[in-house]
Parts: sequence; structure tokens; C-alpha cells
Amino acid sequence: MPSKPTSPKASTKTTRKAAPAKPSFDLDSPEWYLNRELTWLTFNKRVLQLATDERVPLLERVFFLAVVSSNLDEFFMKRIGGLKQQVGAGVKKLTVDGMLPQEQIDACLVYADQLLAEQRQIYARLVLHLAEEGIVFFRYEDLSGQQKKEMNAFFKREIFPLLTPQGIDPAHPFPFISNLSLNLLVSTSEPGSSLQHLNRIKVPLGAGVPRFIKVGAKHHYLMFEDLIANNLDDIFPGLTIHHCSFFRVIRNANTDQREEQANDLLVMIESALRDRKFADIVRLQVSANMLPLHRGKLAAELAIDEQQDVSEAPGILGKRDLMEIWRIDRPHLHYPVHSPYDLPELLIDEPNIFHIIRQYRSLLLQHPYESFETSVERFLKEASTDPKVLVIKMTLYRTNPDSRIIRYLIDAAYNGKQVAVVVELMARFDESANIKWAEAMEEAGIHVTYGVIGLKTHSKVILVVRRDYSGLQRYAHIGTGNYHSGTARQYSDLGLLTNDQTICEDLTELFNFLTTGYAPARKYQKILPSPNILKKTLLKKIAREIEVHKPDNPGLIQFKCNALEDKDIAKALYQASQAGVRVDLIIRDTCRLRPGIAGLSDNISVLSVVGRFLEHARIYYFKNGGNDEYFIGSADLMKRNLEARVEVVTPIEDKALQKKLREIIDVQLTNKCCTWEMKADGTCLKRHPQEKDDQRTVQEIMITLAKNRLTSSPLAKKNRYKTLKKGGRKKK
Repeated sequence: MPSKPTSPKASTKTTRKAAPAKPSFDLDSPEWYLNRELTWLTFNKRVLQLATDERVPLLERVFFLAVVSSNLDEFFMKRIGGLKQQVGAGVKKLTVDGMLPQEQIDACLVYADQLLAEQRQIYARLVLHLAEEGIVFFRYEDLSGQQKKEMNAFFKREIFPLLTPQGIDPAHPFPFISNLSLNLLVSTSEPGSSLQHLNRIKVPLGAGVPRFIKVGAKHHYLMFEDLIANNLDDIFPGLTIHHCSFFRVIRNANTDQREEQANDLLVMIESALRDRKFADIVRLQVSANMLPLHRGKLAAELAIDEQQDVSEAPGILGKRDLMEIWRIDRPHLHYPVHSPYDLPELLIDEPNIFHIIRQYRSLLLQHPYESFETSVERFLKEASTDPKVLVIKMTLYRTNPDSRIIRYLIDAAYNGKQVAVVVELMARFDESANIKWAEAMEEAGIHVTYGVIGLKTHSKVILVVRRDYSGLQRYAHIGTGNYHSGTARQYSDLGLLTNDQTICEDLTELFNFLTTGYAPARKYQKILPSPNILKKTLLKKIAREIEVHKPDNPGLIQFKCNALEDKDIAKALYQASQAGVRVDLIIRDTCRLRPGIAGLSDNISVLSVVGRFLEHARIYYFKNGGNDEYFIGSADLMKRNLEARVEVVTPIEDKALQKKLREIIDVQLTNKCCTWEMKADGTCLKRHPQEKDDQRTVQEIMITLAKNRLTSSPLAKKNRYKTLKKGGRKKK
């Protein structure tokens, strides 16, 4: 069992003796590493458990159920799809944990099927709880005669014109089945004929009709596909309807595009998006009532293995659409409304944010507890209109459809400022949106580039050049999350607003690299960018922690990130543990490292925090013999992030800001309400608070801390704004 996490203060009192390295441990042996895909699936099991937690409001439990469904769809599209490509290509290279691609597929399918079975059971229980609250799912046959009449009229008026039945026979080849679409498979025959024909009807979700159709004025719902299935006589008039069942397919999201051979990256991505629509099928999901004959015919027509690639899904298909139910306006069935608080330092009676940043030099932001709108968006908004601002440079990985960020960049260009934006076109599943934004910004005169060939630009950085009273000054924002106002309310992230000229000089070098693609002898003084510097530096700092470790001043490493997949980092942390260094890891999902193995990782603990907000921040801490070092940034400890992406990690040097990071780490390490402890075999056990423990979750504590920072700040009392009880602000 992993040892209890310790804070730096507590760790200085320990008398743990350094354990000598044991040569019996071959740190290159696969047995010491867990599988990336399986540990990601176990993360989804933890999310699914939130759907069973009675402390979580009912509609939020529905939300977590829908999230797992969406996550599993993407898992099959990306991870299983990629593994199938490896099998097809004859890849025989073993993973770090010693598995071949097909072995990974087999293991993942077993675990995913178990997860889906558990999801169905939870869904059945949630349906009962929803009914107790007056939110009822009806089957068509359960409707009253009057309700059927109303629904049939709705079908004729709003749905029937949208449907296109497609026959499947020699004159009508098997139709293309689009990714994640919901479909009906209907067998019919002419009167008096024993010859049955199969027909496909695509359910036109997203055409203005919800998946859950409201019956009457109350929260009573009928499934879209159920209404279609019970009006087949209108679709096939005069024919005999023999059987109707449902199915959906999941296609591979990985397309084989060679970026280095592309003349135009934007055209290449557009081509890849088209290819994705026709990509190979990796999963066919069918309703429980589908006849074996029809199931076999579908598998044959879709050219997939019926035994491996077809799964039966009792209940509704595509549970991600339960998001519609989650949006029902029943406040007592949702989490209490959280309005982000303003950062106290930004409440100075000073209309210019650049003056505030220059006064404090650096400000640390914590979203969603502190407002994205009144910090990051304000920073960019004022930069777009400030006559002294000359240049704005920014990386853009993901943003929201109605993005104010894009609007401010376009405003800046119209106001005569030099604006350069590095858009990552290959941000998975946001390619189409990013192409649209890139084209809109180019039309406004913004200099748009697509990063460096062969590297995804995953960093989250803004650089502003302003002519201050003392000459040119640079200001920057470096974040752990995307410039997306929606996820800034749903993801737990960090950001740094800074006037540190050394950091800003480094970012100037970084943007020159991104806009030219050349990296000859670039010198970075403070920031740790990947792919060339970050991993080497982290490994050196882990080695240094081993060197400075002493029994009376023990070493301590604490990392918080989404994933630990890189073998070299995991191996170095094993070596640190063997040397007696305490290693506390807060890893949201994927983790290759096995904690708690005597003589190897008994000084390592791995925790996972799962709750209302998606934990997304990255913090890297080294005790360094008492000279504490803290870093935040966009990079996870994954091989792709460290070696094949442009990431930025920055030091946090101000003691007050370090204190804020220390608070975050300590709360997460000690919390007993929403944390899971990982065992050596990769399983996770949920912590349970005792009577003496704080009964709040990590995120409830963080909300309170953000509120206290604001209400206790002298700045909040002296400025022109009045603090509200639930966060936010208003003018006096």
C-alpha cells in the first residue's frame, strides 16, 4: 500500500533511511510498467463511480454516465483504431509493458465490455431515481392513446420529412454508415411474399429534433428512435414489417497523412477530415433484440470480425446523448451554481491590466475558481485596444465556437497591431473548427501559421509587446489549459500572468521558432520547452534530488499531471524511490508506474482526484534540499508531449505564488473525499473520510479558498467593486 503523502514541512521530520538500490530490479523489465490503455480505462471506471455516488446530485450523476460513454467512443476511435492499424501493418514491437498490439486490443475489449456492462446497470438505477423526481422515460407502448396520437402527429410533421429509408439489395448496394450515427435496421416483405428485404434508416440526430422528445408539459420523454420504430408503416406503406433493431458504428479517427510531404497543411487536414468519415470501422454496437442473422449480415457488409468487433448493447445506444437530460433546469438536482471569483490583485482601482501586472510582476490564476473572463480574456481584450500595445503573439490549440478570444485578436488586427497566431490544425476532433478560425483570422490580416512540421503545438501562451514609459516591455500569459471560456469553467487549470522579462525573452525565442520552424542554438533562460529541453531538465532535476537527499534533509518530488506514460521519467522516479526520496504523484488517468513495491517504489504514492471539475493542471515540484522549485505548464509526462510536441513549462519563483501551489498540492494529497489510491497492480481504491476528516471534496475546498482569498483581501474592500456571496462582482 502506498505510504501516506507528506508535505515538505512534514517530510523534514521523517527519519526514513535511504534504501540502497537493489540490483535485482531490472528497471527495463516490462513487469514494472503498467499498460497505458488499461490504466486509462480504469480512470473511466473512477469517473463512472461518480454516477453511483449519492452525494453527487442526480442530474450530475447522469452527466458522468454520459461522459464515460463519450470517452469510450473516443477510446475506440483513437486508441483501438490506432492499435488495429498497427496489427494491419504487422507491427511486432512490444510496448514498455511487454504487449503486442493485438494483445492490447484483446485486453482492452474485455475491460471495456465490463465497463459498459456496469454502465448499463448504473443507467437502469438512475432511470428509477429520475422517475422519482418526475423525469420519466417512456416506451411508445406505455403511452396513452391520446399521447400516441400527439406523438404520431409530431412524427408526421417534424420527423418523417427528414428520413431517407435505404433498401439493401442487388439494386441498392449497402449504404455508407457514418461514424457514431444511430440507425434502424428494418426487415420488410411484400404482402404474400416470404422474401424479406433489409432496410436502413438513419436517425437524423442534430437536425433540430432532440434524442429525448418531450411528451406533454411535464418532464416525460420518448426516445427519437422509438418513435420512428413505431411509425414504420408510414415509411414502408403496404409492406409487412417483420423486425426492427438498432445499431451504430465507431470508425477509426486516425488517418494516414504525411505532414512532411504536404504542400499545404490546411488542405492536408481538410483531406484527413474527409478520410475520417470513410475510415475503417473498429466497433459495431447492436441492440439486444437484433436477430443473429441480421447481426452476421451487418458484420459481413461492414467487413468486420463478428466475434471481436461486434458488441451487444442492451438499453439505449449512444448514452452520450444523455447530456440532453443533464441540461434539464432543476437546480436541486445539479451542483450549486459556481461563479468564479475575481483575483484580488486584479481589483486594484486601476483600469489598465498591464500596470497591475507590472506592479506585481507575476500573478497566478486558478480556474475555474478564479475568473477566466476577468483575467485572461481581460488581458487580451485590453491588449487589443491599448494604443501602446504594438504586438500580440499567441498559440491556439482549442477554443469555443463563440470565442471572445478570436474576436479580440481580430479587433487587435483592425486596430493596427501586429498579430501572429500559431494555430494547431491537428488538435484532435477540433480540426474543422480550427480551420474555420484560421481562415477568419487570415481574412482580418492576422499572420497565421500552423506550427512546426512534425510537432503538435500544444503550448498555451500569449505574448504582448507594449511601449511603456520606460521603453518596450513584454507581458505574457502561460497556462495549463486551452483558451476556451467553456472549459475554463469545467476544467481545473492554472495560468501565469507575468512581466518577468527573462520569461518574456524566452517566449520571443519560442515564437520565432514556431513561426519559422528553425531552432538553431536557441537559448532559453527560464522556460522549459519541449521537445528538446523539458524532458532532459526533468530527468536532471530528479537525479539532483537523489544527490541532495540526506536522512536529516530527505528529498521530495511531487508531480501533478494528467498522465505519466513516459518510461524514462517513470524509471527515474523508481531510482529516486530506491534512493529514499519521497515521491508523491497526483495523476488523473494514465500511469505506467507501479507504486508500493518493496525495494522499488515503496517511497512512491499515486493518487487520482476525480470530481465535479476535470483536473487538468500540471505542477512539478522539487524540494531541492530546501530551495523549493515549482513549475507549471501545458505538458504531461507522456512520450508524445515530451518528444513530439511544442510544450511550455515555466518556473513559479514568487514565494507568495509558490504558497498558493503548495496549498493546492497539500489539499489534494490529504483529501479523503474524492481521491483514489493506486495499487501496484494498477487498481485504485477510493479513500473514505473518517469522522475527524474534512468531509468536503478537493474542489469544494478550492472554491472556499478562492472565496476567502477575495473576501479577506484588503484590495477587495478598497476597490470599486462589491464582492457577491457566490462569487463574481458588481459595481457599487
